[in-house]
Amino acid sequence: MPATSREFESAAVKANAATVAISVIVPFYNEEPNVDELYQRVAAVLTGSDVEFLFVDDGSTDRTYERLSAIARRDARVRLIRFRRNFGQTAALSAGIDHSRGDIIVPMDGDLQNDPADIPRLLAKIAEGYDVVSGWRRNRQDPISKRIPSRIANRVISWISGVQLHDYGCSLKAYRRRVLRDVKLYGEMHRFVPIYASWQGARVTELPVTHHPRTHGKSNYGIERTVKVVLDLIVVKFLASYATKPIYIFGGFGVFSLVLAFFAFVLMVYYKLAGLKDFVQTPLPLVVTMFMLVGCLSMLLGLVAELTVRTWYESQGKRTYALSFDEEQE
Repeated sequence: MPATSREFESAAVKANAATVAISVIVPFYNEEPNVDELYQRVAAVLTGSDVEFLFVDDGSTDRTYERLSAIARRDARVRLIRFRRNFGQTAALSAGIDHSRGDIIVPMDGDLQNDPADIPRLLAKIAEGYDVVSGWRRNRQDPISKRIPSRIANRVISWISGVQLHDYGCSLKAYRRRVLRDVKLYGEMHRFVPIYASWQGARVTELPVTHHPRTHGKSNYGIERTVKVVLDLIVVKFLASYATKPIYIFGGFGVFSLVLAFFAFVLMVYYKLAGLKDFVQTPLPLVVTMFMLVGCLSMLLGLVAELTVRTWYESQGKRTYALSFDEEQE
């Protein structure tokens, strides 16, 4: 009896636990016209048996999964993951990383805009001793309505994170598995993996890569993606700076509010004693009350956050520091 698509999917994900050298992860969402050509290009570049191609169907509504299944039956190096619905690129990349077995992980887009011929160049850079090599679409073949917001976002991200890269949005990258071990991805945060890695002491660089115009299908992203990226960046910066010391941000805001309440109180009393205004003639009593409440609640929230963080680290056996990668290998 032939295996059903669900049985085939499960077998593909769980097959052979042996590690391989390189895992190429490609998320697909309604990319039926691009599937076969992308596979042919990637397979032509990476011909060894120590390579796996992990294709993630992100809830496609066309025949993307059927085409991927046909490829997987022809090539044992192809493994499939299928989502029940569309969860987004970050979730697809996260699933690919979780199920991959390679020592080096290479994610890329499934729309043929990334060029698989650049993969050997990324791997060569990894061989030089880098932990992360990020692609840079120097001659990006997208409409100006995408390029300008992306350029602004990249500069803002570099400024806030301190990691100087020209193109965070390029999906074509190469990672050593060790730098992804403790990385958990949410929202649109797949573009921030080089930042996470750099903050953990990884050696990060970038490499100009080829970028092709889209010839089939349509883009699944609009201008609203820039807003999401900025909001995710705020989360990333907050977690990097205050994940183990939340009292600093909440307590700091609380102290600031209490200081404002004190000065408002002094001003209110001055108006009263100088005979300039009575308490009921100025909003200062309400301002004092508001800032007092905000300050006290912020301090209490910071203490609760401290208890939560310490409970998490101690119950999970987590460390608040990270050894160098060379030290861990020893």
